[in-house]
Amino acid sequence: MASGRNGTLYIGVTNDLIRRVFEHREHTDPRSFTARYNVTHLVRYEVFDDAENAIKREKRLRKWNRLWKMRLIEEDNPNWDDIYETII
Repeated sequence: MASGRNGTLYIGVTNDLIRRVFEHREHTDPRSFTARYNVTHLVRYEVFDDAENAIKREKRLRKWNRLWKMRLIEEDNPNWDDIYETII
């Protein structure tokens, strides 16, 4: 998720993408990282068959530098469009 093209990035894991993105967009926890930095745009997601592999990928991505993360997003979403509406 991102606050905008060159804004704050957030990486997370969930078993219910639609619910979790909704929570970020609506700031259901006003003290959360995504609420504090207004991270409301779903710009990329990956699907995994099991939680273990999803968590491994999340940990790997969190270690990447910002440029690598930006390039990964732009492979499928060069305009950084909010793709939330495409998954609901």
